[in-house]
Amino acid sequence: MKRKYVNKDEAVSPVVGVMLMLVVTIIIAAVVSAFAGGLGSGTQKPPSVSAETSITNSGYYYGSQFSMVITGVSDPVPTKDVKIVTRWRARDGTNNGTTVYPNVQNFQYGNASSPNKGIAPWGAGPGTDGFGMFNTKKDTQWFGNYTLTAGMSMRAYPAGAWGPISVPATYGGYGPGPVATYVYTDATSPDGYHIATDVDGMQAVLGMDWNKLRPGDIVNVKLVHIPTGKMMYEQDVAVKGVI
Repeated sequence: MKRKYVNKDEAVSPVVGVMLMLVVTIIIAAVVSAFAGGLGSGTQKPPSVSAETSITNSGYYYGSQFSMVITGVSDPVPTKDVKIVTRWRARDGTNNGTTVYPNVQNFQYGNASSPNKGIAPWGAGPGTDGFGMFNTKKDTQWFGNYTLTAGMSMRAYPAGAWGPISVPATYGGYGPGPVATYVYTDATSPDGYHIATDVDGMQAVLGMDWNKLRPGDIVNVKLVHIPTGKMMYEQDVAVKGVI
């Protein structure tokens, strides 16, 4: 009697083929899902920004300021797409800083006849209005409403009667007066510039207790592109103490 051998290989090929198709389908679905979930956005490049940043603490309001002058951009950058991150450590050990978000009010000080509120740092340059009476900031100067281009500057400074003059201590502010005290004085006059619950431009950009910074202390300043989450600019800024 002869034995018959049956070749069953033909049953294996369809199974392998189906499994391969399933694997390929799963891989394609995973790739599509990853890109749909935003993982593919990591290849997007943020605009590049070059700038010159300076921070001065004179010990009172006159001459103390934060200043960033934009020297170049790869493309104009609306500040509605930018956040500013500052971090620092003073020599007395105080650590602080803050994050400035576009179109989110971060300062308010002054009195009924000269109120100041809005979003610092204030822009000055193409597309913005000039400063008004009593240094009133126009809406176009609020961070989030202007665009970073070459020549645009961003500024912030503490509350006080601007100028190297002696003013009554009842007005309050950073100082006040021409003597470097490095402390805030609360106003006791209804025409004052600052009270304990106020936040001025320097506090809005550098954080509370910024006045503890002294010449030579380092402040890290970053510009982050919100749509990509990537950094456009970073600088370690040495605080100055001269006017």
